[in-house]
Amino acid sequence: MNSPLAQCPECRGSLLDGVFNQPDLAPCPTCGVPLQIELFPAFFRRISPGRDAEAVMIDGESSCFYHPAKKAVQPCDACGRFLCALCDCELNAKHYCPGCIEMGKAKGKIKNLENRRSLNDSIAMMLAFVPFFGPPVSLYMVIRYWKAPRSVIHVSRWRFIVAIILSLLQIAGWVLIFAGV
Repeated sequence: MNSPLAQCPECRGSLLDGVFNQPDLAPCPTCGVPLQIELFPAFFRRISPGRDAEAVMIDGESSCFYHPAKKAVQPCDACGRFLCALCDCELNAKHYCPGCIEMGKAKGKIKNLENRRSLNDSIAMMLAFVPFFGPPVSLYMVIRYWKAPRSVIHVSRWRFIVAIILSLLQIAGWVLIFAGV
């Protein structure tokens, strides 16, 4: 399956199926920007002409907890509910139902399920303006979070660079003031 499925948010180039649902950041084939894109498994399934997308349940088989008329293909690894192919959400080689994904998001129980992200570049920028302890902490944050994902949408590192410049200017000012005293 090598047809374009989506576009890169930075360069609008076509993305092929090799960059989806990867455990780490994968570079865009066109511009090289690091991306991590998660898609439902049903997005990748081909539908044959003249056939339904899902198998209909037959007597003696398990049905989906959420769709009783559809055949179950996988149990949820968290709660054990039977799931059809549409409801099966694979995350880190485990299968979850939509209810467990929501509960894991709300309670933070599912590892690697990110429901919020700190904007460390903005925090470092603000700390650069705080007198005394702000610039050293700002420099620490820049060094510590330079390679960390910055936002769900692509943003550049310009805030980190401005935070470095402002912090170094303040620290240089301190050195000049204390050297003159």
